Amino acid sequence: MTQVTSPVRVQAADAADQPERTPELEALYRSFEKQRLIPLWTEIGSLMPPQPSSSALPYLWRWKELLPAAEQAGELVPVGRGGERRAIALANPGLGGRPFATPTLWAAIQYLNPNEDAPVHRHTQNAFRFVVEGEGVWTVVGGDPVAMRRGDFLPQAGWNWHGHHNRSDRAMAWIDGLDIPFQHYTDATFFEFGPDEVETREAPERSRSERLWAHPGLRPLTHLQPTPATPLLAYRWEYTDHALSEQLALEADGHAVTVEPGHAAVRYTNPTTGGDVMPTLRTEFHRLVPYTETAACKEVGSSVFQVFDGSGQVTVGSSSWTVERGDLFVVPSWQPLSVQTEAGIDLFRFTDAPIFERLGLHRSHQEGIQS
Repeated sequence: MTQVTSPVRVQAADAADQPERTPELEALYRSFEKQRLIPLWTEIGSLMPPQPSSSALPYLWRWKELLPAAEQAGELVPVGRGGERRAIALANPGLGGRPFATPTLWAAIQYLNPNEDAPVHRHTQNAFRFVVEGEGVWTVVGGDPVAMRRGDFLPQAGWNWHGHHNRSDRAMAWIDGLDIPFQHYTDATFFEFGPDEVETREAPERSRSERLWAHPGLRPLTHLQPTPATPLLAYRWEYTDHALSEQLALEADGHAVTVEPGHAAVRYTNPTTGGDVMPTLRTEFHRLVPYTETAACKEVGSSVFQVFDGSGQVTVGSSSWTVERGDLFVVPSWQPLSVQTEAGIDLFRFTDAPIFERLGLHRSHQEGIQS
C-alpha cells in the first residue's frame, strides 16, 4: 500500500500563549501530523479571530475594460456546449485564483452575439441577470420567454431549465450573479444539460410570470402558497426607477422614508413571502442624489455592487476608487463601505445576507449603532 504523506503541519512556537518548546512537544506534534490531527491552541488565532477577517479583498473592475474583453471573447469563443455560457467571472485577487468575487458570490459578464442561442441547462445554483445596457435578448425560463432590457433585474431560481436567444442584430452583455462559491464549498451542486436551443423563440413584451405576478399588492387565488424563490421572472426598470424617485420626492416633502438623507433604496422581494427573492441571495437598488455621502457601514457577509448610472467616490476598507457607469466592486465581510457623490449615483447591489440571517450570524455596524 502506498504511503501518503500527511498534509498536516503543526509548528511549535516560542510565544507566551503556547506551550514550552521541548523535544517531547516536537515529538507530540509529529505524532499529530501522522494521525492528521491539529491542536486548537496553535490555530485559534486564525480560526476564531475577534472579528471577521475575510480572505477576499476590496476590488474594482472597470466596465470600460470588461466590455471590450467580452467583445473579443464573442469573436473567439463559441457559446455552445463546452463553453455553455460565454461568461467571464470576476476573480477576487484574495481568493487564490478561483473564479469567485467573494467566498460566497459569483459575478460575471455574459456576452451574446447577434442571433445567437445560449443552450438550455439547469443547476441548483440560484442566479440572476442584471442589465446595465442594451436589449434584444430573451431569456426563456421553463418555456416562458422574458425580455431583457436596461435596468431590468431577472432572477433565476435554482433547478429551472433556462436558455437565452438574441433576436437582434446587435450583441448584448449583462452581469450574472450566482451563489456558485457557496454551493461549491458546501458540496451541494447539481447540473444538467438541456436542449441545444431554447424551446421557443417567441418575444412577447411581457412574460407569463409578469402577467400573473407583476401587480403590486395583488395575488392570484390559485397561487396562495409561499415559494422559496420568487415566481416573478422580471423586475422592470420603470418600476424600480419610479419607486426610488417617489422616495426622494417624499423625503423632500418632509417624510422620513429614505435610509439616509438623499439616499433612497429598495429591495427586490418574493411576492409570495415578502422576503428575499432567493434563499441565498439578496438584491437591492440604491440611489444617491448629488452631493450625498453615506455613513460608513460594515456587515457580516459580502456584497457586489454595479454602478448603473452616475459617478462617485467609493471607499471600502482602506481602498478608495472613483467609479462610473458599469463598474463593479466587491465589499468583503466586515469591511466598512461609504459612498459619496457630487453628480448623483445609482447602484445595483447583491449580497449573501439571507444565508447569515438564517444562521443567526448576521451583524452590522454603522456610526456606533450595532445590530
